[in-house]
Amino acid sequence: MSDVWTLLITDDCMEDREVYREYLLNDPHHSYHILEAASAEVGLALCQKKRCDAILLDFCLPDMSGLEFLDQLNQQRLDSPLPVIMLTGQGDERVAVQAMKRGAQDYLIKQHLQPDVLQLSVRNAIQHSQKQNQFSKKQEQQQLTAAIALRIRQSLNLEQILQTTVTQVQQLLLCDRVTIYQVTPTPDNNQRSKSAKLYLTKLCESGTSRLSHEPIQQFTAFLTDNHQSSPWEVEEASTLTQNHASIIVSHNKKKATERYLLVPILKKEQDESSRRYWGLLVACQDSNVRQWSTDEVEIFNQLAEQLAIAIQQAEQFNQVLLALENEKQLNTIKSQFVTTVSYEYRTLLASILAATSTLLQHNNKLHQAQHLHFLQLIEDKARQMTKLVDDLLVIETFEFGKTTFTPYPFELLQFFCDIIEEQRQIISERHELTFKITGNTKGFWGDQKLLRHILVNLLSNAIKYSPDGGNIEVHLMGNDSHIIFDVKDQGIGIPIEEQKHLFQAFRRGSNVGAIPGIGLGLAIVKACVELHRGEITVESQEKQGTKITVNLPKRAT
Repeated sequence: MSDVWTLLITDDCMEDREVYREYLLNDPHHSYHILEAASAEVGLALCQKKRCDAILLDFCLPDMSGLEFLDQLNQQRLDSPLPVIMLTGQGDERVAVQAMKRGAQDYLIKQHLQPDVLQLSVRNAIQHSQKQNQFSKKQEQQQLTAAIALRIRQSLNLEQILQTTVTQVQQLLLCDRVTIYQVTPTPDNNQRSKSAKLYLTKLCESGTSRLSHEPIQQFTAFLTDNHQSSPWEVEEASTLTQNHASIIVSHNKKKATERYLLVPILKKEQDESSRRYWGLLVACQDSNVRQWSTDEVEIFNQLAEQLAIAIQQAEQFNQVLLALENEKQLNTIKSQFVTTVSYEYRTLLASILAATSTLLQHNNKLHQAQHLHFLQLIEDKARQMTKLVDDLLVIETFEFGKTTFTPYPFELLQFFCDIIEEQRQIISERHELTFKITGNTKGFWGDQKLLRHILVNLLSNAIKYSPDGGNIEVHLMGNDSHIIFDVKDQGIGIPIEEQKHLFQAFRRGSNVGAIPGIGLGLAIVKACVELHRGEITVESQEKQGTKITVNLPKRAT
């Protein structure tokens, strides 16, 4: 942002222009470059030719009024709206209102004008305009990034994810080529030791130019010698350092300049606290070379993060499929799993894409309430997608015996209160969630992570399968040796003949209709209860509701 603001004074009175110039050039807080126009026509032409930060506009001009000037200015295709301060010889509240409606930032009376008043008004108008422009630009950038991220993440097929990424990034940055590399060890170096060598395998690319391998070789050498999971940068001198997530490289080849934008693809490790290099996203510009803008670099970074998430989800999805292949009823379960998950995922993504498309295409026509509605819809569907992936990962850990049971003492009553309060924040007004406590709940030893799975899934099911609303009751009871809690709803209930299969993965009642879900929640609950050496029972009637009771020993042995 420039330290000198450009101000256009449009006034047919030379003496007034001289006064405004003197006042502003003596502003102790900012510096100005002053442009002058004695007519509206000249002022409007200057707005087209010069980049101005604000306009001081006389209400009475020889060729048109200040209001007409504002109308003409609003019709010009400027990069961003210009703040206008209207000046008039006499106060007129009606004119002031009309000026504000047409976009004027302020309205000042010439006879009462003081230097500090004009200086403050101009500073405030420009600063307010800059903040508005920054906010609008940030919103546009976020919407654009979100739209591209949705396209990247709408598939769970790795090849399709990578191809979508390179195509979208090339179109966004208008560059010659985009390539994705994966970091892999050499065949004879499986361990990442100090002597291990790494190389980059090209997986996907889009474009027509030929990438030079020199920057890529430098990056490979850097990774071989640096095993920390930190980002890096390559400067003009091609020196590799671990500071920034995005880098710019200039490379001379046969007197031509190639410019590269590189960003690491960093995947989260299982403990969520660290990341490792998965690969490299590279954009290349070797024709009409230009500097990458700050906004382009930021979007490039964000898309690399979204790509890392999509890759991780695809890999997790494939891990779940591999786990299912170990089951005796592989074909039936796999077919059911892929069909159900794909349907659920596509349904959620379709809603998100529709809402995002509406925001992008009709942004200026939507009221604030409509904006909030679509943003809330996107958030709700994204939460459902996250829960779907989380449930798949939990089931996978149970299937492979990776889940650990780590009991320790904690305050059970507070634990229940916190989770119930969380659910109250997200349920609709049609539902009422009540909590009752009976007996002695102290002295319980359990695994909080597993117990959370139990309670959250039971509450989620009670809410989801009560589409018409109603009361959902949680009753926590305790005695000397056990704690018992039940979750009771007034929902659609479960057909009696189907209750014996209720805790099997991917099994759902025949009466669920269009209610979303893949039938994992109760399978997770059952597994968590068994790890606590507890029992779970169901009482349910169609159209009457369901009551699920969990009985856990206070000290599992």
